[in-house]
Amino acid sequence: MRAADWCLSAAGAAVVLATSSDPEHPAENVADGSSETFWTTTGMFPQELVIGLPRCVKLSKVAIQCYLVRTLRIERSVSEDPVGFEQCIEKDLQHTEGQLQTEEFPLPDFQATYLRFIIKSAFDHFVSVHRVMAEGTAENA
Repeated sequence: MRAADWCLSAAGAAVVLATSSDPEHPAENVADGSSETFWTTTGMFPQELVIGLPRCVKLSKVAIQCYLVRTLRIERSVSEDPVGFEQCIEKDLQHTEGQLQTEEFPLPDFQATYLRFIIKSAFDHFVSVHRVMAEGTAENA
């Protein structure tokens, strides 16, 4: 079966929690498949974004396109509800002046129903998250 991006709203994914809200740059923008739109944080850190996948997925890779993020943690849950998260990755990202930070994290045979992206610190007071991607195949498909 071909791997799909399970973080797309078109695939059935949904933002179930965002700790910042800006009506001009809502969290749902991270799941629209475009790098032109984005979610922006509104101040203090940490900031969190939780994506509900449409079903339990066996992931091979998670990726993020963002700007001004210093420290990122990614957690996953396999519960039916967004609880019981466990840490998968924590990384300090490189500052890329004037261009998006694009980070890919290989996760062989990694199951998830929810992904939580925690921005622990930043290079400025605000950051933007343009896309989150989770490549993999549906379990029991």
